[in-house]
Amino acid sequence: MRALLTNKKVQLLLNGGLGLGLLAVSFFSVRHFMKIGWPLHHADPVLVVGAALLFLFAYAFKAWGWQRLFHEQDRPNAGALAFAGGAACVGGVAMPGRVDDAIRIACVRRFPGTRAGLGTIGLSLVIVGLLDNAALAPLASVAMADTHSWTVRVGFLIVAVAGVLAALVVGFLPQFASRRRVMQFRVGRWLGEHTQSRKESFAALLLISVSWSLRGTAVFLLLNALALPGSFPLALGFLCASAASAAVPIGPAGAAMQAGAGATLLALSGVSKADAIAFSVAAQALVVVTGAAVILLIAAWQLALRIRPRPAAAF
Repeated sequence: MRALLTNKKVQLLLNGGLGLGLLAVSFFSVRHFMKIGWPLHHADPVLVVGAALLFLFAYAFKAWGWQRLFHEQDRPNAGALAFAGGAACVGGVAMPGRVDDAIRIACVRRFPGTRAGLGTIGLSLVIVGLLDNAALAPLASVAMADTHSWTVRVGFLIVAVAGVLAALVVGFLPQFASRRRVMQFRVGRWLGEHTQSRKESFAALLLISVSWSLRGTAVFLLLNALALPGSFPLALGFLCASAASAAVPIGPAGAAMQAGAGATLLALSGVSKADAIAFSVAAQALVVVTGAAVILLIAAWQLALRIRPRPAAAF
């Protein structure tokens, strides 16, 4: 696989295909918005800016939570993890599902100062995914209590149960990795060396939960910005539905999957189909824009650090 990916012709084919895909997405998106107009053009600008800032802070808390899953000697910079999250979000506009994880790994691995290996980063991503599910469990429970559709309730119940199971897996992982039978294998010894303690995992869960809470609040502000009939539980339900769609192993572009799932939930909750689709597109677009802002801010900071004049040596 490494020899294949280092082949110049294969690289040209992959980069060319990705470029054509991005151009196609851009073309159809522009044509779509030229016909129906941008969904946020009648929105309250103050609430939209507030939602964007909350999405931006959510990236930071997610990066801090992810950072706690590394041992101190291998712990990447929080900026590297935030940069990877923003790049994965922007790449999810055109890339199929689950490819965003490969983008995260590549960004963290290539970021200046990263000492963590490929396997360590991959393991941390698995734990982050489990903690994401655990953080969504209380949000899904609140949304489930507010809905009147039994179909939607069953969906939220599945999300909540999956979150509890994910938390149990993360909680028992250090104990499992320290078992004598597991330690007999090379993979088991590696797992024991790279698995964080329950204390660090709990701290990561708290930070990731804050990130999802900020996102839920941002969705609530967007609902009010567009004057749509909605409540905070509905905003949490929209967030849970969008996040649950990301669990599909492979499929269309991740952003499209999340927007479609969120629009479906809003339509089932009584929002008109046109408004539900417009809101989902607007919310996903705002997330992507804030992800791009994270990339630009961190890239500008890294560039400033490189061109900063060094202090003159003392004679």
